Amino acid sequence: HGSERCFRKFLNAAAFYDAQVLIMGGDITGKVMTPVIEDKPGRFVATISGSREKAKRPADLEDLEKRIRFNGFYPYRCSREEYERLVSDRGYQDEVMSRVMVEEIRRWMAIADEKLVGTGVQCLIMPGNDDEPEIDAELRSQVVENPDARAVRVGDCQMISCSWANATPWDSPRELPDDALAVKLEDIAAQLDPELPAIFNLHVPPYDTGLDTAPQVDQDLRVVTVGGQPSMVPVGSRAVRELVERRQPLVSLHGHIHESRGVAHLGRTLCLNPGSNYADGVLDGAIVDIEDGAVAHYQLVSG
Repeated sequence: HGSERCFRKFLNAAAFYDAQVLIMGGDITGKVMTPVIEDKPGRFVATISGSREKAKRPADLEDLEKRIRFNGFYPYRCSREEYERLVSDRGYQDEVMSRVMVEEIRRWMAIADEKLVGTGVQCLIMPGNDDEPEIDAELRSQVVENPDARAVRVGDCQMISCSWANATPWDSPRELPDDALAVKLEDIAAQLDPELPAIFNLHVPPYDTGLDTAPQVDQDLRVVTVGGQPSMVPVGSRAVRELVERRQPLVSLHGHIHESRGVAHLGRTLCLNPGSNYADGVLDGAIVDIEDGAVAHYQLVSG
């Protein structure tokens, strides 16, 4: 969700955990753009967490933009006149946001190359349901590959990936009714080689597995409470669950529901959702060791 601090931790995790493969399973981009307004030549101001921050020197400006990126926001330098247009013209705001999003993804791909070129680490990054389609073409570099909707080799295994989710209350860019998602998943799974062990990288978790528990919301998108506490309900995909139960991959990797970090088993398949705590700059992840065609070890990690 746009946190550059988490992205850098993700890249550094290869060396820290001695991992041969890095997999990021979606929802890469941020949702908020923070205008950095040039009030006077060379002097900028921005609002961060309700506080008005000023930058009078290039070093101050660099630090200001770094702090904006920390929480997954996108800094955007503009004049006072352009800022007024951003506030008043939603179409222009969306146009600028899309452009900034693509530019930031390109920055990240350059960072990935800087960190991983020559290491031999395989880096697979796919979008998620919250990511706009404009970024898809940018998710590639010397070291980064976008595995979405394809079967790719991962060591001695094969992996299929799907960025789409079942329907949500939020009308996100990549969501489908569950029956349509089932068709998409089956088309992707048809690429699997029956002779190779499989890994599934499916952004949305399987339904009612403890990996998909989220607060229930009403038609006005307000959290439903019971006894003063949020009502928690399963919101994952029945199509994903059916595919995993039928195909029985070694491991099925999921995300989507930040608050539903955990481990589940569907038959022989290990299912993982590491959750997300990106707003605090914490990278939640999972380490999976596969040896001789079987899961030898797994662990949820944070740092």
